[in-house]
Amino acid sequence: MSFWRDLPKPFFVLAPMEAVTDVVFRHVVAKAGVPDLFFTEFTNATGWAHAGDKAIGMRLVKTDDEEPIVAQIWGAVPEDIAKLATHCKTLGFHGIDINMGCPDASAIKAGGGAAMIRTPELAAEVIAAAKTAGLPVSVKTRLGYTSTDEWRSWLTHLLQQDIVNLTIHLRTKNEMSKVPAHFELIPEIVALRDEIAPETLLTINGDIEDRAEGLELAAKYPGIDGIMIGRGVFHNPFCFSNEPTPLPSSQIPLEFPRRSLATGPADESAPTSPEQARAEVGSAPFVVTRAGEATGEPLANEFSRTSAAPSDTDAYSIDVGREAVLENSVGEKVRGEVKAGRFVTHIQLLHYHLDLHDKWDTPEHPRKFDPLKRFFKVYVHSFDGAAELRDTLMHTKNTAEVRAVLMDWSQRT
Repeated sequence: MSFWRDLPKPFFVLAPMEAVTDVVFRHVVAKAGVPDLFFTEFTNATGWAHAGDKAIGMRLVKTDDEEPIVAQIWGAVPEDIAKLATHCKTLGFHGIDINMGCPDASAIKAGGGAAMIRTPELAAEVIAAAKTAGLPVSVKTRLGYTSTDEWRSWLTHLLQQDIVNLTIHLRTKNEMSKVPAHFELIPEIVALRDEIAPETLLTINGDIEDRAEGLELAAKYPGIDGIMIGRGVFHNPFCFSNEPTPLPSSQIPLEFPRRSLATGPADESAPTSPEQARAEVGSAPFVVTRAGEATGEPLANEFSRTSAAPSDTDAYSIDVGREAVLENSVGEKVRGEVKAGRFVTHIQLLHYHLDLHDKWDTPEHPRKFDPLKRFFKVYVHSFDGAAELRDTLMHTKNTAEVRAVLMDWSQRT
């Protein structure tokens, strides 16, 4: 039986986002609050079929603790789709999702992404080709290409292809994300699914910020099976968590990770001053030290639903058996005694992101530093001095400099 049938209702999915949801950021999101299902960045089947792994970078790199995880692929050549889908099966992916909604110009020019909406027969061939790998096949698409009036004929066609899940971004290709999502169409879409393919799961995407909004939407529109969150993770990296969201505030203490055996003695502490941090710029990077790192245990935390227990030595969380100011999933400020346990803050999450960046920056797959800067706004916002700190971070040149800036900032707050 497909893993899709074992997911809770509604299930929550981290949306595939190009140059965002790679193996590093997926683990950062899981640290804050684990979604029920992961998607990779989308991978060009024709590029891979012609040039191999060098054409796709690290798009299909995953770890065993990301479970279940679906490889999202795209393309307009059924033979290439079949080859890549088979390759994804050998890599251990649990499903294949075909992108038929990306509005990117390069994807459209190649006949993939949202261009599939205009070539429905080819779309059917692509779906059939993906099925030859033997994995469950799903599709992510939009309401139409130019007009919302296209939704009924297009979604009818997709539902007739016997796919396990249909994710709908409730906008057209031309609307991009410039207009509100068309939630008003959900009842008709659910009715259409129930009529044509009642076994196909229905996942809704667009303008959903967090778990609370997703639960509210599912309650308002019965028949929704899943909720996919994309841009919401930039506004709140804790968007999948059931726990209260920590305020991104300088009032919460900051702890720095220790070095692991990979970069120094196990008992060697991280720098305790800005001067020491600056002196180590260019030296071996800091990486997370935690139980299970060397044994391949899942990177888990107290918010996760995995079998791995949280580590008492987790360097990225703080004790919270005391009064604290938090923010719950609907944005209300909550002051009071937080249950005893470990708690991850925005800045600690940024440290975790830096360490994972360094861990996956290898000679075989070097990672550029500048793309990392787009994530600073995820962690540094909504507190006094956030804009100034973010501006300083944007002028850094490597992760060691980022750590030095954060150390200096923590000493001054």
